[in-house]
Amino acid sequence: MRMAKGREDRGASGGARPGMPPSSGILDAAFHAAYKATPHGETRLDRSRRRAQLKIVRSAAVTVRHLELRRRTLTKPPLTDFERELIANRFGRDSLERADRRVFRAVSRIRGLSAEEQRILRKASGTEQFAESVRRFYGRLASFVREVDPDLRRLEEIARFRKSRPRLDPALPVIAVAGFPNVGKSSLVARLSPAKPKVAPYPFTTLALEVGHADLGFDRLQVLDTPGVLDRGRAANPSEVEAETAVGSAATAILFVIDPTGTCGYPLADQEALLERWKAEFPSVPILEVETKADLRSDRSPRMQVSATTGAGIEELRTAIETMLAQRRARTPLPPIEETVVEGEYRSPP
Repeated sequence: MRMAKGREDRGASGGARPGMPPSSGILDAAFHAAYKATPHGETRLDRSRRRAQLKIVRSAAVTVRHLELRRRTLTKPPLTDFERELIANRFGRDSLERADRRVFRAVSRIRGLSAEEQRILRKASGTEQFAESVRRFYGRLASFVREVDPDLRRLEEIARFRKSRPRLDPALPVIAVAGFPNVGKSSLVARLSPAKPKVAPYPFTTLALEVGHADLGFDRLQVLDTPGVLDRGRAANPSEVEAETAVGSAATAILFVIDPTGTCGYPLADQEALLERWKAEFPSVPILEVETKADLRSDRSPRMQVSATTGAGIEELRTAIETMLAQRRARTPLPPIEETVVEGEYRSPP
């Protein structure tokens, strides 16, 4: 009884066992559903025909449902432009679209194959022909699903990647806290928002994007903690690429964090070189420059100075961020209001 229940559970979930290809779990679920077909009919021949038809219909329907579920994980909720850019940079441009397109094509082929075999069944006249139709359908169905195993794996990888990244609200401004590794970005994020990023005294502690929220005046902000960037071009690791994607694709404004003390392990000149490159590459994104670890130095600087350890300068930083966002709002024109009239009926813009 336990074995039968386990098989039924696998059939319901359609999940492959560890180490098995995705098609294994899908086909297991499909064939198990078909196996349980119990048709009614006036004669044995009629029941045999209907059993064969049910096996084809059920196995096709279960397979299509599981394939569509794997596609739907990337559309519910819809991908944002920022998520699409993250996925493209991590997995390759058009990688998602190519995998999704191939799985969609497999779904279309399975539906067409099911309709074709049902037409053949209606003309068949014996149990052996019924059985042959089912065997032929099962073989081609399995071939179609196994053919897209690499695409199913890719969709699963992308779905896990998406789930592990923060979902940014496009309606709220995003402050990307960015800079070299170990300059104090995560400590600053913890001061600005209730987020609890991992903080440790060594480089590359933050390996993925993390988001918190903060209220500044009338603004509800998303404060994005980004991995450190070493400004090494094509040699950048995936975390650095992710950070630059956030800066270029998601940030309403950049809070560029500089450590002038040298305790981060990177020269000030290298940090300023990255700052200048970003100013050139993202001219439409305002950048607020701030020096951290003010508690470790006594000299003055033209830049704002803060200490996440003592809290010095944090309130001044909040005010500066609020002012920068207010200035940006003043420069950004409101979109025009459009009205659409269709057959005499008013419809608000989408």
